[in-house]
Amino acid sequence: MRIMKKIILASLALVAVASLSSCGAKKSAYRKAYEQASSVRSLLRAPRQPYSMKLPAAAPAVPVTVRKERVTTYQGEDATRLKAHSVVVGSFQNPTNARNLKDRMVQAGYSAVLATNDVGMLRVIVASFDTREEAVASRDAIKRSLCS
Repeated sequence: MRIMKKIILASLALVAVASLSSCGAKKSAYRKAYEQASSVRSLLRAPRQPYSMKLPAAAPAVPVTVRKERVTTYQGEDATRLKAHSVVVGSFQNPTNARNLKDRMVQAGYSAVLATNDVGMLRVIVASFDTREEAVASRDAIKRSLCS
């Protein structure tokens, strides 16, 4: 009985040692990763050639994106502020997101209005005009002020 216990304990110890030694990562894998990182680092340290970008004398006209859709003011908004052509800065399904953008636009000095289209999307409108040309000019000015 005593010999049997010793054999069982010895075999369990042997199995434990074998299983623990096979789980360790090989040094070659670490070495390979290190060499890869070193090569990338050396590429980043290499001297760079200055590049020059030539701009055209006159920038080509950017096509104006126009979406024709019927919109109505959202709950509690002033309908008299919507005209034939509007500048939309955001479109949302979630009313909370739309209100958050509207509040940020109001804080930035715009008179933002929430409107909804036929499929239920909420549009955040920051300017509305009778003519397309006025709307395009306003859109460009808003884009410059928000993207700068």
